[in-house]
Amino acid sequence: MTGNWNSPDFASCGMHFLGVQVMNGEELLAQVGLFAEIGQRNRKRLARVATTHKYGPGDVIMKEGEPASAFFIIASGKVEVVKGVDSKKPRVLATLGSREFFGEMALFEGYPRSATVRALENTECLTLNRWDFLEELRAAPTIGMRILAVVVRRLRELETKVVE
Repeated sequence: MTGNWNSPDFASCGMHFLGVQVMNGEELLAQVGLFAEIGQRNRKRLARVATTHKYGPGDVIMKEGEPASAFFIIASGKVEVVKGVDSKKPRVLATLGSREFFGEMALFEGYPRSATVRALENTECLTLNRWDFLEELRAAPTIGMRILAVVVRRLRELETKVVE
């Protein structure tokens, strides 16, 4: 099931999904480090073009090798990120839960997915497709500048960890 976070189906204070209170798209974006510094007005812009998707246990959300076209924020539920899911020795790279995200590289480049992500339980994601994101960047370049600052900071932190 898909829908827009700002439609009448989703109350401005949030919605219930399987008995769990879920925030609206703008609130969810504010809690994700990648979008925390872009400002309320810009988060509202992105929330307007975001959609929701629900997945059941075992559902594949994105598959390794497929074209990357969307970014996902987990509103509720849990997923696992797996490298080589179809190989003899698949590796679970991460388990992610509420307020975590995956597929962020798709926002900036359309290379094939580097891993498979599948739902471990009932999961709902806020999804932002690459084309809508790029259109919002064209209309509001400050979004890109602020996100770039966050990405660079994360790369520096990762670089520090690798050197240690």
